[in-house]
Amino acid sequence: MAEQEQIAGQSEILLDVRVAEASNLYKFYLLQEKKILGTSAVIIFLLLWEFMGGALSVYNPIPFLQINPMFMSAPSLIWKAAVQLFGSGEIWNDLRVSAIEFAGGYLIAVAVAVPFGIMTGWYKKMSAIFDPFINAMNATPRVALLPLVIIWLGIGILSKVGIIFLGAVFPILINTRDGVKTTPHNLLNAARSFGASEWVTFKTVVVPSTIPFILTGLRLGVGRAIVGVMVGELYAATAGIGFMITVAGATFQTDKVFVGVLIFALSGMISMELLTRLEKRFDKWRPKVGSAT
Repeated sequence: MAEQEQIAGQSEILLDVRVAEASNLYKFYLLQEKKILGTSAVIIFLLLWEFMGGALSVYNPIPFLQINPMFMSAPSLIWKAAVQLFGSGEIWNDLRVSAIEFAGGYLIAVAVAVPFGIMTGWYKKMSAIFDPFINAMNATPRVALLPLVIIWLGIGILSKVGIIFLGAVFPILINTRDGVKTTPHNLLNAARSFGASEWVTFKTVVVPSTIPFILTGLRLGVGRAIVGVMVGELYAATAGIGFMITVAGATFQTDKVFVGVLIFALSGMISMELLTRLEKRFDKWRPKVGSAT
């Protein structure tokens, strides 16, 4: 760990030296190198995709692949489809349904997982009782539970809320539980030596050290929840972005399919980025390796 920190420090010093010696334009590039390279890669990818889509509509440069331009689409066509869907209002109901399903399932998962994870991490007997069930359910593919959820809750919004809940609850619960368990013992002993009650110890020591783990669980849970929306609506639904993708795919509307896929991708990226930034703000509260012994 010390060697890694030393190497990271040396890299930062080298970067500062390079920036100091560079021209203004090169300084800007060095400081924004990651963003520039990432943005450039995306632009090049979109240009190549657009070129391939246009080329395939004229001729197939790789005949043995037998690529149908109908299935290839292009960024410009996807953009036109998105403008048409949002402009006509056709997509708004599907967005509303998917947002309600996501919010309902994810918020219920948070409300259940955080307190239950804290209790199973704090009380050893609860951990011994419930850990086998938690670990077994976490290892079970959510897709395997889809038929049961739909049989129990139908094909309406409730079944999708249930699927999203099952996807998001365990990453949050397990990270919360492990966060409580890794609270540094030296801090707990110090609080108790000053006569702090169990509640005061929990509030002033356990909760602050657990918050970074909870945020990690929330971030992982968002990804699982979005997958739950997608899978649930593809499997059995009457509305939603996943349902729109299913119908568009069945009718060979490739542009519309890509619009739905991009909505899921952008939603996940934005949610993950927001939670990652929030997680970094509290990362200094995370116990360091070896501090719990």
